[in-house]
Amino acid sequence: MSKIEFIVEKTDTGFSAYASDDSLPIGTSGDDVNELKTNIVDAYNSYAEIKDLDQITIDDVIITLDVKQFFEYYKIINASALGEKIGMGKTLISQYVNGHKKPGPKQVDRILSGVRQLGQELSTLNLTIS
Repeated sequence: MSKIEFIVEKTDTGFSAYASDDSLPIGTSGDDVNELKTNIVDAYNSYAEIKDLDQITIDDVIITLDVKQFFEYYKIINASALGEKIGMGKTLISQYVNGHKKPGPKQVDRILSGVRQLGQELSTLNLTIS
């Protein structure tokens, strides 16, 4: 089975999601991204049961957030420090994070590559007791 993309939007009470494929009339909500993923799988599988489609798991779901929502949810990531790491000026990344400016596809890829590289670096670290 191919992955199914869901567009996620921040709401006042959590998050909502809908399938990016217009032929899939599936939407749901959740208090946080983890709950949202579970609810997406449940909503899709309910639809799939009616339409006699294959069931999915969380591994089959792609979550898509815009840059502003990403940094709102993952506040632990310092956008200015990330911008410095990827060679993006503080003013520019701040405009993206605050929603004053929308990044183009190349800038989104640049930010996402930086986030993924940071994740890889962190996953290989060990800490020691001094």
